[in-house]
Amino acid sequence: MPSFSRRTFLRVGGAVVFCGGLCPQSAAAPLVSADLVVYGATSGGLVAAIQARRMGRTAVVLEPSTHLGGLTTGGLGQTDSGTAASIKGIAGEFYRRIHAAYAGTPVTPTSPARFTFEPHVARTVFDAMLAEAGVQVYFGLRIASVNRSGNRLLEIVGDNGQAFQGGMFVDASYEGDLMARAGVSWTVGRESNATYGETINGVQLRSGHQFNFPVSPYVVAGSPASGLLPGISAAPVAPAGSGDGLIQAYNFRMCLTQAASRIPFPKPAGYDPIAYELLLRYVQAGWNGPFFTTHGVGGGKTDSNNNGAFSTDFIGANYGYPTASYAARESMVADHRAYQQGLMWFLANDPRLPAAVRTSTASWGLAADEFVSTGGWPPQLYVREARRMVSAHVMTERNCRGQEPVPDPVGLASYTMDSHNCQRVVINGVVKNEGDVQIGVPGPYGISYRSIVPTESQCANLLVPVCLAASHIAYGSIRMEPVFMILGQSAATAAVLALSASTAVQQVPYATLRARLLADGQLLQWPPPAGPGEVIVDSRDPSVTRAGTWVSSTSIRGYWGADYEHDGNTAKGVNRLRFRPSLPSSGTYAVYLRWTADPNRSSNVPIDIVHNGGVTTRVVDQRANGGQWVSLGSYSCGAGTAASVLIRTENTNGYVIADAARWVLTT
Repeated sequence: MPSFSRRTFLRVGGAVVFCGGLCPQSAAAPLVSADLVVYGATSGGLVAAIQARRMGRTAVVLEPSTHLGGLTTGGLGQTDSGTAASIKGIAGEFYRRIHAAYAGTPVTPTSPARFTFEPHVARTVFDAMLAEAGVQVYFGLRIASVNRSGNRLLEIVGDNGQAFQGGMFVDASYEGDLMARAGVSWTVGRESNATYGETINGVQLRSGHQFNFPVSPYVVAGSPASGLLPGISAAPVAPAGSGDGLIQAYNFRMCLTQAASRIPFPKPAGYDPIAYELLLRYVQAGWNGPFFTTHGVGGGKTDSNNNGAFSTDFIGANYGYPTASYAARESMVADHRAYQQGLMWFLANDPRLPAAVRTSTASWGLAADEFVSTGGWPPQLYVREARRMVSAHVMTERNCRGQEPVPDPVGLASYTMDSHNCQRVVINGVVKNEGDVQIGVPGPYGISYRSIVPTESQCANLLVPVCLAASHIAYGSIRMEPVFMILGQSAATAAVLALSASTAVQQVPYATLRARLLADGQLLQWPPPAGPGEVIVDSRDPSVTRAGTWVSSTSIRGYWGADYEHDGNTAKGVNRLRFRPSLPSSGTYAVYLRWTADPNRSSNVPIDIVHNGGVTTRVVDQRANGGQWVSLGSYSCGAGTAASVLIRTENTNGYVIADAARWVLTT
């Protein structure tokens, strides 16, 4: 692992300052002024401050806890990236730096990106980026009050008396506390489908992460008179699509290992096995697991998450969290920690469970070299949603599905519209989970600038890239760490442009903002525009010709454009598809092919590359290297439409995929 600049801290009142390698004398002053004041040291908040510094402005970050980096450094090392190729700008740089940290190589604009990592590696990368930019982070800074003048924020005052003045502000917290203090409109919970013309918002009783065997919800199994077990709602289930104030469950993303140095799961104080009675009954009914995920992130460690009907999500225990006081939130975080630690201890030790379950769980433990100050337990609760702003444009399901593209995108999102369960209910005398939704999107889509700025009359110098304006289900797609970084960079860019023009953030000309975002490497449309000397042909391009039958699909992510096509694993030798570019000039072209990978794909797809010298045949394995441009070699090609790439299917041993082809002029 390469070494980075030494971290420097100083204490100001009750706040601890991370100085990013720079600690000017003003850091100790009772009043701190900066061009941009960022509340929330989440990944999005850190990127916002870095961008402001790169644009020549001063920036500070205020964090109410002692943790830096939010979920990105807090255990979520299996990044929910969606279409990884759509992650650009400083976000893309961060993931390239992750790769470079593991590879021990310098980071460059063309370095590969790595989206799985150990928490301490993510922290090291963020520390280096903050040090290079000279960003100061103040820890333990909880908002006591804000001062305003008309529709503009002037300063944030911490509960230790420390004040921070700024020309512009960014609320990058997961909770939206600054936004609320500033008098900006917000909402919590699930809208009805009717509110924004959606189909998968509100109450959703589905099959995902659901009880697959009947389990009694009552203290005495089968006896309603005995009352309900903990965490089960007595309220009747509302009609599908109804709105309510419920939010999806939170948990901790554990970093686990099977190394000999692992820390055994602790038994929390006040442990009560009744909290896990439902799980015991579920196992007794026939459930054999899995009980949590074990996605590898490197170093023999995992990012472990909720999995199944009864797992690490503490369903129903977070309803008051978004609007609670700091002290009340601490209590809720402690409850979540005790629940999840108790769950792991139960799975590893309760003698009523099968020995195989106990042995398998006990083979895991907390990584001893991660989160050392908290005994290996993640310090950051996964706040999947809290407040959400209401502004001039609220992102909805129709935006996510590509049915209503926004005219003013400031970044792309591409993850599934994803909500974890929101409540446990009783249906016909058995327990059910309600709220889980997992619906894919056709491809990356734009997020409106209007969704990250408040209504101007409410606040003219605040941007909200994390608790942005989105419906519950749209937020379920947008709420991913890379997207928060993308929006954090765009928010800071807009803030600096507004400062330079002495105008409200709502009045920044979109054309000006767009030009600067593109200049700084942000990606604002999908598919991306072709570069100089580059021609991309999607399977839906009019120049594509086919023989046989090809079927459209969006089942496996990583495709280019709106979909990809496959041969149905039938009519081998009959089904063919040809990509034909219109090349701008004669020369040598690097030729690439793209597909989505899966074990059911063919490993022996013949590809004919037509060029000036004739036809060259390559064989590609579509079970691997999905969602990226795979080189087919470099060839001399003439201007016009003579060149082509033909996908054949004869003698192939699985599904054959046709997605897109690419020609890049090299000489």
